[in-house]
Amino acid sequence: MEPATRAAKVAPSILAADFANLAADVARVAGEAEWLHVDCMDGHYVPNLTIGPPVVAALRPHTDLFLDCHLMVDNPGRLLTAFAEAGADGITVHVELGDPRPLLDEIAALGVRRGLALEPETPYDAVEPYLESIDLLLVMSVHTGFGGQPFIPEVLDKVRAARKEIDARALAVEIEIDGGIKVDNAGRAVEAGVDILVSGTGIFGADDPAAAARAIRNASP
Repeated sequence: MEPATRAAKVAPSILAADFANLAADVARVAGEAEWLHVDCMDGHYVPNLTIGPPVVAALRPHTDLFLDCHLMVDNPGRLLTAFAEAGADGITVHVELGDPRPLLDEIAALGVRRGLALEPETPYDAVEPYLESIDLLLVMSVHTGFGGQPFIPEVLDKVRAARKEIDARALAVEIEIDGGIKVDNAGRAVEAGVDILVSGTGIFGADDPAAAARAIRNASP
């Protein structure tokens, strides 16, 4: 296996942080991260219920990191303005909900980066028609809904397909992967074409979250 050749960004997922000390946890990893990943779950699209725009608004004054908001909700349209006003830098919606173009257009009109996500079982062909309408493609490497799941390596085939198409068409689309990312698989993900590594328990579950984020970065030179 050849070593990875692209330098990836690290995006700690605050789903695994201590919500009672969220600003402090974010400060601990800020020097080793470019983005923060924010998982919004509504208890409908996925069974879990997490955070929404008020937490993003509370966190925004405490960090200059890019706030990458992943909406695992069954009606994202009603939340887009609230997330943008709260300080989101990027908003990602799911292709499984149907034609995402109206949502992507609204996200762009709000001045926020447009993301499109796909579940592990969803084929790459489902997102390919929308590559020119997005800034970020989020490939889920676990099933959405809960943190701490093991990495599904088969999704890297979708990363490779997306990387090939994005590069061939010279599109300004970054590829993000989320789910089970740790030191032992970060290099494989970047080698496949990932630009942004999301890690929750792999960072905030460590005794030294900053060192864990650094190790994930160093595993993917």
